[in-house]
Amino acid sequence: MNIPNLLSLFRLLLVPVFPAVFFLPHPNGRLWAVLVYLAAFLTDIADGWIARRFNQITRLGRVLDPLADKLMTFTVIICITLEEIIPFWAVVVFFCKELAMAIGGLVMYRTIHDVISANWLGKTATGAFFVVCVLLVLFPAIPRPWATGLISFALALTIAAFFSYLVQFYRVLQQRKSA
Repeated sequence: MNIPNLLSLFRLLLVPVFPAVFFLPHPNGRLWAVLVYLAAFLTDIADGWIARRFNQITRLGRVLDPLADKLMTFTVIICITLEEIIPFWAVVVFFCKELAMAIGGLVMYRTIHDVISANWLGKTATGAFFVVCVLLVLFPAIPRPWATGLISFALALTIAAFFSYLVQFYRVLQQRKSA
């Protein structure tokens, strides 16, 4: 087990910590929740950098890394939905997109025994989602139309990233057919 994979496992362990802290009846609970989310975000950046810089990219890491990211993001979006900061349909859209990504990843893994690495649009969408969720956690009194607009923007980026991965997947399959 290498350092990037250990960092991904650490992020997985942070997933249940976020809602535990988010729902604390303490005045600083939301701030602590953001700090948990920030720790997850920074370890995501660190594990990717370490994996690429020191050639420690593994199949396990290409599964653990996005799994940790998606579970944390899903947890955050559920928490802010339960607090009625954003509408429920945002969770449904996020879940459907992630389900499609998971199915595509499984198909790809079964087809070529690997998955696509993150691309720039996926990283941008992850960063934007992080910023939007932090804003919504720290400032829950943002007017609902603004909160809906922010989450819609973040969701639009993740859907665009989904389609970019779909194109990559199609290209990989075409290359395999040609070979």
